[in-house]
Formats: sequence, structure tokens, C-alpha cells
Amino acid sequence: MDRLASMRVFQKVIDEGGFAAAGRAMEMSPAVVTRLVADLEDHLGTRLLHRTTRRVSLTDAGESYLERVRPILQDLDEADALVSSQTSELAGVLRLLAPPVLATHVLAPLVSGFRQAYPKIRLDIEVDSHREPPIEDYDITLMGTKTSFDANVIARKVLSSVTVLLASPEYLRRKGTPARPEDLAQHDCLRFKPDAGRTRGWRLLHENDDARFVDIEVQPVLWANHTDTLMHAALDGAGITATTIELAAPLIQNGDLVRVLNPWITDRLTMYAALPSRKFLPRRTEVFLDYLIDQTRTRVDAALATCSGC
Repeated sequence: MDRLASMRVFQKVIDEGGFAAAGRAMEMSPAVVTRLVADLEDHLGTRLLHRTTRRVSLTDAGESYLERVRPILQDLDEADALVSSQTSELAGVLRLLAPPVLATHVLAPLVSGFRQAYPKIRLDIEVDSHREPPIEDYDITLMGTKTSFDANVIARKVLSSVTVLLASPEYLRRKGTPARPEDLAQHDCLRFKPDAGRTRGWRLLHENDDARFVDIEVQPVLWANHTDTLMHAALDGAGITATTIELAAPLIQNGDLVRVLNPWITDRLTMYAALPSRKFLPRRTEVFLDYLIDQTRTRVDAALATCSGC
């Protein structure tokens, strides 16, 4: 039995949530995955997994074993990365996790340029929204948070931003332009779904004075948990929405959207690149992190510089 291979497969079964999913991730058949886990259980003389037709879960022994196995495999990967980083050309797989809006508007535009600079580094991007992202399972996890974010994670700040109110010129011709925050109550508002328990009112902050704010009760015509859905609805003239200034800047600059109620904003946000708590950070992670921060800030600065009224 290849114990190392069995340990990696066992970990992947848990991370992927099943034998078939682990097989796809590791390019193995489900039968091979099942056999390797069974071999490991035979070697240890105990059952590591509870198996049902719908899911797998850890036994008490499996949970204890995984807790010890994960750092061992991580140390082995870091040892490989350390040696690789000392070669003249960087290579390997970089695993990235991001919510949909950051994957679309931040990561995707970087892929071509980064691949040209580092052709042997392969990018494995997972797009998903997690309330508590599994940071330890990825090399870099992009997170958009409130400016006051203070979690117990290792993270580098990528960008700070504000969310502004936007509408299409066609909508404003049809419905009029709000002159003060209270006017939003008479408009078609397109809102991001609030978290459970949070108020559905819209708090507007003065961009230059955080002490100034106003709470507006609005009845949105559209709730959505997807930023691009709200943006496209606004572009089609459905109403007024809010999004970050860097996403809005090109659309404002070319006239597709108009910022309304300037200088009022709906929030201040910061994008972070969270890192696993490893003793060693692979060089490929370092170069991508530097590229991410440099290119993102450069692109946003250029968009804002050409955007009048932002």
C-alpha cells in the first residue's frame, strides 16, 4: 500500500464531500479512491469514514486521524514548494477561492497577463460564496468585507472601496433623478439581499464624513444575492442599485450608468487576500499576491482617473 497516496485520497474525500468528487479532483476512478481508503483503514485497523448512499462523514477515529494527517501533508507540500521556489522558473498549481463577483471582476482579468509572466504556474480557481471560507484549504482566498473587518486570519489588504448609487440614463429620464436621499423612497430600488436579522432599510453615508448618515425606508422592486444580476438590471433601466466604485467606473465613464446622490454612499468595503497559517509561503503564492495587488490597484486607479463624476 502507498500510505502517502492513501492519506492524500482520504483527505480529499473529506474535502470534496465524497468518493466520486474526490476521484474527479484527483483524476482517479471512484473505485480506486474507495480501494485506497479501504487499504488505509485495513492498515490502521479501524474505520475512518461512515458511508451512506448520500454522503460520507468522519468517525471519531477518522476525525482524530485527519487532524494529524492534514498538517503532515501540508508540510510535505511546503517542502516540495520550497525546493521548487529555488529553481529558476516557478511552477506548480496555485489554488484560489473567491466569491462570484471577485472571481469575475478581479481574478479573471488577471489570468492572461499572469500566465504570460509565469507560464508554468497553473491556476485552480474555486468560485463559491462561504460565510466562513475554508482558508486553510487554499493558497489565497479573496474576501470582500466591511472596512472594520478584524478576523483572526492572516491577510493582506488588496483594495479599499466605497459603494455608490447608480442608474441608467433611460431610467432617470423616465423616473427623474433623486435630489436627496429621502427621494429613494419614491424610486425603483434594486437591492442586495440583507443577511438574516439585518434591517432592510438603506443607510446612506456621506462619503467625506462618516458621522453624517441617513436611514431610508425603501421597498425594493428587486432583491438579489448576485451583484452582476443587479448591475445588469440597472443597465436595462430597471431602477437604482449600488455597487463598488471600481466596478462602476468604466460604466459611468462610457455613459451606460450615472452616479446619483453623489457624495452619498451605501458602504465602505475592503478586499483582502487571506492566506493559510503556514510556516512557509510558496514563492508562486508570493508572486501571484504581488501581481494581484499591483494590477488591481493600477486598473482601478486608471478607471477612476478617466471617470468624471465618480
